[in-house]
Amino acid sequence: MRRERGRSCHDSLGISGGLMAFAESCEAEIAGGFAEHDDICARNQAKVLTAFRKNRVSESHFAWATGYGQGDAGRDVTDRVFADVFGAETALARPIITCGTHALALVFQGILRPGDELLYCTGLPYDSLHSTIGLTGQGMGSLADFGITFRKVDLSPDGFIDMDAVREAVGPRTRMAAVQRATGYEERRALTMPEIASWAASVKGVSHGIITMADNCYGEFISDTEPTENGVDIMAGSLIKNPGGGLALTGGYVCGRADLVEAVSYRMTCPGVGGDMGLMFGQTRTMLQGLFLAPQTVNGAVKGAMFCAALFGKLGYHVSPGPLDGRSDIIETVRLGSPEAMEAFCEGVQAAAPIDSFVTPVFEDMPEYEDPIIMAAGAFVQGSSIEMSADGPRREPYNIYFQGGLSYEYSKLGVLMAAQRLIDRGLLTI
Repeated sequence: MRRERGRSCHDSLGISGGLMAFAESCEAEIAGGFAEHDDICARNQAKVLTAFRKNRVSESHFAWATGYGQGDAGRDVTDRVFADVFGAETALARPIITCGTHALALVFQGILRPGDELLYCTGLPYDSLHSTIGLTGQGMGSLADFGITFRKVDLSPDGFIDMDAVREAVGPRTRMAAVQRATGYEERRALTMPEIASWAASVKGVSHGIITMADNCYGEFISDTEPTENGVDIMAGSLIKNPGGGLALTGGYVCGRADLVEAVSYRMTCPGVGGDMGLMFGQTRTMLQGLFLAPQTVNGAVKGAMFCAALFGKLGYHVSPGPLDGRSDIIETVRLGSPEAMEAFCEGVQAAAPIDSFVTPVFEDMPEYEDPIIMAAGAFVQGSSIEMSADGPRREPYNIYFQGGLSYEYSKLGVLMAAQRLIDRGLLTI
């Protein structure tokens, strides 16, 4: 008997024929959007390759160093490649930076001094930064503990930076103005590069002495330029998100103006030492290979987010962004409307993972978050959002945030299995 091509593999994952047929119609509607992102991917791949060639990366750069790590050529070339890829004067790309929150904290703590003010121009940042700033907790060495104040300017009702309010908010103590590029746990748009460029120019127009900073998490390689190529002085992010390409085992990066990155390096290690020491722990190869693959990996994740928006939007759910809307991060928000639907969605994504597919995600309290969080993340690298994950807080309107996929095909399977789990639970009918 002749086997119908493609059907048996989906049957083995429990995806119904009806859902597959529905998915094919959704996919056809977004094919033009896929082509646009393929073009962006090609330009970013050329940019990354140019940086590797310019810096003459060689096999010798993958050798281990021990002890202090002085004179580690692999570490130094990694910094230079990251700087060139992101159009910055210099960079720190290190496994001793534990996460994106850590990278951002290093920027704040390395540059700001007592009496300075940090002005966030996109409302409150991620919950995980609240303790760093001093909005929660006491006596932990937050910015507030050192007399560094914090203010925020909310986005306009339509989700754009309120430029007039930002200009009015800048005061004599404002040393750094910051934006969060990605959506976060909010229903808002991710910031585009033209918006970031306009914001940076507007802030500099008030005072050239103000430092502009961007939290670039989830945004790398979505467009063919980055914040540091659009007037931002310094930015930071995580290596187990977009720029690690799914291969970096840990780490974060900071890049931008040389004097600012140097100040951050003294906080990363200690004054007088800075970036001249610190082991790479044998991670140079995977960090550089991950960066090289990142444009293609991010492209797959973007297509997966578009497919998620197309499928769930066509099923009647509120999704943000829409399937063919402009994108500036890899995150797709789906308003599921209940904790039970969030659980079902995450169960499907977890079941689609190559690692820990048998685990059932549940809501639980997590450090730095105000509400219990549910997270599906069956990744080769724990916590790697670029591989494929879905998460969200147990609070109305019960949004789930889907992101990642090492390839489009893998991300698509995660979306389909999430939808199938909702169907199996009686929470969705096609």
